[in-house]
Amino acid sequence: MEAFVSGTGASARLLGRTRHCCLCGLHAGFVAGSRQRPLIDHIRGIVVQSGIDGPSMSRMRAKPTSAAAGSGSQSTQDVETDEAPSAAGEKMVKIRRALVSVSDKTSLVELCRMLSEMGVEIMSTGGSAKAIAEAGIPVVEVADYTGFPEMMDGRLKTLNPKIHGGLLARRDNEEHMSQLKEFDMKEIDLVVVNLYPFEATVARGADFGTCVENVDIGGPTMLRAAAKNHEFVTVITDVDQYSELLAELTENDCQTSLALRRKLAAMVYAKTAAYDAAISSWFAGQLSSGFPGRLTLSASLKQSLRYGENPHQRAAFYLDDQQAGRAGVASAEIVQGKELSYNNISDTDAAFELVSEFEEPVVAIIKHANPCGVAVGVNPQDAYLRALACDPISAFGGIVAFNRTVNKEAAEAVTEIFTEVVIAPDATAEALAQFATKKNLRVLLTGSMPDPREKSMTLKSVSGGFLLQDRDSGVVMEEDLQVVTKRAPTEHEMKNLLFAWKVCKHVKSNAIVYAKGLSSIGAGAGQMSRVDSAKIAARKAEEASQNAQEDVVRTMGSVCASDAFFPFADGLEAVIKAGATAVIQPGGSKRDADVIAAADENNVAMVFTGMRHFRH
Repeated sequence: MEAFVSGTGASARLLGRTRHCCLCGLHAGFVAGSRQRPLIDHIRGIVVQSGIDGPSMSRMRAKPTSAAAGSGSQSTQDVETDEAPSAAGEKMVKIRRALVSVSDKTSLVELCRMLSEMGVEIMSTGGSAKAIAEAGIPVVEVADYTGFPEMMDGRLKTLNPKIHGGLLARRDNEEHMSQLKEFDMKEIDLVVVNLYPFEATVARGADFGTCVENVDIGGPTMLRAAAKNHEFVTVITDVDQYSELLAELTENDCQTSLALRRKLAAMVYAKTAAYDAAISSWFAGQLSSGFPGRLTLSASLKQSLRYGENPHQRAAFYLDDQQAGRAGVASAEIVQGKELSYNNISDTDAAFELVSEFEEPVVAIIKHANPCGVAVGVNPQDAYLRALACDPISAFGGIVAFNRTVNKEAAEAVTEIFTEVVIAPDATAEALAQFATKKNLRVLLTGSMPDPREKSMTLKSVSGGFLLQDRDSGVVMEEDLQVVTKRAPTEHEMKNLLFAWKVCKHVKSNAIVYAKGLSSIGAGAGQMSRVDSAKIAARKAEEASQNAQEDVVRTMGSVCASDAFFPFADGLEAVIKAGATAVIQPGGSKRDADVIAAADENNVAMVFTGMRHFRH
């Protein structure tokens, strides 16, 4: 979970994946290398102005730094447990010694400088220790404390009893504290660790050996040890948690509350579970193409939603850590509009996945995850107007997806009717200005288009389990088709058949789609009978023709796509009755011969794809 509520009182605010001070939201003063005033002065200034705790700030400034951890001696103060209840009875723990070992060194110096000025002794390893020392901040090398140098190319740093004894010892257990003293171990009250960037290493296409070297061992071990002993130890796993920690220490005389420690511990287990899931998934993928014996999932909270499909259902939106780089609704930037709802997200995903099937400029208008209009055009505006003409009544309040940069003319056309969401790879400044005239319109920009052939998995929850399958990335080309009738499709029919097939793939089964002029003109979705889907699609097209005051019903001279075979000739006969002259379907029915005969009797061309596109 990447977002959390930070602190209490003045510091209570929602922190996301940003680098902001949790007290005021200032960004620049909290970024490593910033030339603006140091973070410690910034936070102290806010604390003094707000009157949070002036005396405690004075005590922190006056408090001397404790003796070096590597000195070989241990004062009585070092082994005493400094726990004091707050005014609210909260169990507070003083931070005297911190262990810092990070791969992401953003704001490391600022954090350690403030800890040092509060009197916290800092132990560190490798590059972290070097960065801290170069900033003029007192730091004890872990190797000096443990008596063991870093070895094996850095694989062995902190895996030492003197480290883990200091993390795991209960401060209220006399035997634990006696053993610490006997073996010259020191308590560690704060752990700041972030992990080797394994996922980023895999994402950039590194070789097997490099990926293995980026599997962190010591980091997760320290994090889990600190989280287990969270009653006495505070643990930080992410740069975004620094400001909340510093705010709590500033407010409470360098002490942390049990509530904060418990929350941070929970984040540790989520973090290490996700990390292990990523490693497990990657390793399984290296070994075979089969399904793993144990499925591990890793996802990060992107957004808590107002409700689910219905107001009485709770809901949240998570990012799949294994597909973080794929263009789509999950990674899109929301450039304007209200918060997306559960249904918005579902429908927007359906719309964008549909338009990704096409190389030509295309627009899809979606309602309840089904297309009510899809069309290819010479440009985005033309494609939108043609898609809208398919079913302008159903398009009201729909989701509009483009596979091209949206220009001003297309944006003007979209904003003429009520639209919930627009998603596109990009939009011009003029288009964004036009969209801004509709303040409730959500606009999402993805930056690019996904590859419809990209291999990935889809997951569906069932009672007591999950269904896992390959994403339907099947693509049919003209050369893949088998002409099964006496008459072959004309060139014009063939283009429209391939168009209709791509659209039909994204319609709920049983699915029938009529198309003409590279536009959908009627869709029948989700019916138990394929005949009913054919009739509904034809009726929708007829109604659109009547509303447009057209002399000829749109299905006359159209083509038709069916997502699965016709089990009987009656389904095809309904399509022929509507006026279709060519049909594309998977084939494979026991009665294919009857269906082909019905097509031949009516001089209808029919092709088989050999591929079904059920969608439930």
